[in-house]
Amino acid sequence: LNTLLPTSCGILQPNRKNNHQSIITEKWKSFLYQEYRDTSKQQEIEQRRQRENLCPVAETVVAGSGVMSPPVLQLQLRNSSRSLSLWQNLEAVQASGLLTQLPQKEIIMQEATFELITSEASYYKSLEILETHFLRDPVLINTLSQSDVHFLFSNIEEVMKASERFLMDLEHRIEKSILIPDVCDIVYHHAVEHFNVFIKYVINQVYQEKNYRRILEGNQAFREAMAALENHPHVRGLSFTSFLILPFQRITRLKLLVQNILKKADENSEREANAIKAHQQLEQIVKECNEGVRKMSRTEELISIEKTLEFKSKSVPIISHSRWLLKKGELQLMAGPKSTRTMRSRKLYQPVYLFLFNNLLLVTKRSSSGEKFQVLDSCTRAMLRTEVLEDQGQLLANVFNLKLLENQEERPVSYMLKTCSMSDKLRWMCALTPNRRTRFMSTSAHQSDSPQVQCIQSYSSQEPDELSIEMADVLNLLERTEDGWMMGERLHDGERGWFPSRVVEEIQSKEVRAQNLREAFRILQAQEGGGGPPTGTRKINNMLHKAS
Repeated sequence: LNTLLPTSCGILQPNRKNNHQSIITEKWKSFLYQEYRDTSKQQEIEQRRQRENLCPVAETVVAGSGVMSPPVLQLQLRNSSRSLSLWQNLEAVQASGLLTQLPQKEIIMQEATFELITSEASYYKSLEILETHFLRDPVLINTLSQSDVHFLFSNIEEVMKASERFLMDLEHRIEKSILIPDVCDIVYHHAVEHFNVFIKYVINQVYQEKNYRRILEGNQAFREAMAALENHPHVRGLSFTSFLILPFQRITRLKLLVQNILKKADENSEREANAIKAHQQLEQIVKECNEGVRKMSRTEELISIEKTLEFKSKSVPIISHSRWLLKKGELQLMAGPKSTRTMRSRKLYQPVYLFLFNNLLLVTKRSSSGEKFQVLDSCTRAMLRTEVLEDQGQLLANVFNLKLLENQEERPVSYMLKTCSMSDKLRWMCALTPNRRTRFMSTSAHQSDSPQVQCIQSYSSQEPDELSIEMADVLNLLERTEDGWMMGERLHDGERGWFPSRVVEEIQSKEVRAQNLREAFRILQAQEGGGGPPTGTRKINNMLHKAS
C-alpha cells in the first residue's frame, strides 16, 4: 500500500517497480460519474428490496475469509460487462486477512467509506472530460463569444481544483492504511475551506440552461461542433448537459454518502462526531445552492408573469422577494345555475386561468391572443378554502368548490371549478389549501407507520407543485390518486411534492419502514445539532416508539 503514488491527474497509480494492485482499481477508475452514480443507486434499491424479502438472495461467503457478507450485486454498467467493486473484494483486503478479524458492522462501514472515495475519483474523471473534451476543444470554443463561454462553463475550473484537492487528501488517507479509519474529517475541512465554489456554479445554472438552449437554436456552427463532440466514444453516449449538472449532483450526493456513514457510525464515537460536522456543513452548502437557484428562478418567473397580466380594476403588485409561484393552469368555471336544463347546455363551463402564489391567488381570463391574462379576482392564500363535491354524474366529475373568504372587493365569493382529471383536482385542492388533511400523515406527525415508497426511476419536476426525485430516494406517502399520481415527503430532507406513481415502488415491510424512520431520526438530529431534542426530532422519535 505504501507504494501507491498520486499522479498529476489525482488518481492513484501503482508504483511500476512492483506488482502490488492499487486500491484505485482498473475496474472503476475508468467509470464516468454518471455511470457510477446510477449503478450505486441501483444497488441501494436492490439492497432495500432484499431487506424486505422482495428479491431474496442468499448470503455469500467472502472467498478465503470464512465470514458471511452481504451479497455482491453484479449490476452491469452501461456499455460495460464489469460491475462496481467493493472494498472487501479488493485483492489487498482479501490478502490481509482483515475480513476474518473485523465484525460485520465494520466491514459495512468500510464499504460506505470506500464508496465516498471511489465515487469522488469517478466524479473527477467526468469533470476532466468536461474540461478537456468540451471546454478545451478549439472548434467548439471558436464558435462562442467570451460571454457565452462564461455562461456555459461558469467557474467549472475552480470546481475542478476543489475536487482535485479533496481527492488527493482522500487518497493520502487510504495510502496510510487499507483499513480506512475515517474520511468525514476530510470532508468537513474541504466543505469549510473549498466547497463554496459549488454555490456560485449551481446558482449560475439558471442562466447556463437558458443560454445553452439559446446558443443551440441560434448558432449552427456550435450545434454542429457539439453534435460531433457528443458522438465521440469518450463521452459514452452521454449528453453535454449531463456533464454540466455534475457539480450540483455531486454536492447533493456527497451529503447522502456522509449520511450513510453517519447511520452506520457508533453513537458518541469520533466517527459520528465527524460525520455530524461534515453533514451539517454540506447541508448548509446544499441549502445555499437551492436557495440561490430558487431565488433567481422565482424572480425571473414573477417578472415574466407580471408582463402578461392586465388588471381590470384594483392592481396587485406581483414582484416580491417573499413571493413565488406554486401552481398555474387552466380550469373550467361553472357558469349559471345548477339546473338540469343548464347542464345540457354546452356553455355550462367557461375557462379561467389560475395563478397561485405562496401568499396570493389570481383568478384570470386568457385574452383572445392567448398572450395576456385579464385579472378577474384575487385573494390572499390564507383566506382560501376548498370543498369536495359528491359525485353528481359525468358533468360534475372532477369538480370542487373554491371559496374566497375575502376577495379583492373585500367580500366572500365561491367558484365551482372543474379540472381535467381526478389527480389534477386533488393537486389543485392540496395547493390552494395546504393545511387540508392528506390521506396519510407526514413524518413529522404522530403516526407510527405511514406508507413509504422508494424511487426506482429518476423524475424531474414539470410543474411547480411537483417534486424532483432521484433513484433510491425514500419518501413518506401523503396522498395518492387512482389515475397514477402520488404526493410524498422525502425522508432525508422533508421536501414534498407530486410525482408519477410509475417511478416508485411501495415498501411493504413494516420493519424496513421502521428502519428508514430510525435513520431519518438520526439524520434530523445531526441537522438540528446539540441541545435538547427539537420539535421535529421529538415527533419522529414518538413515531419510532409507537412503531416498536
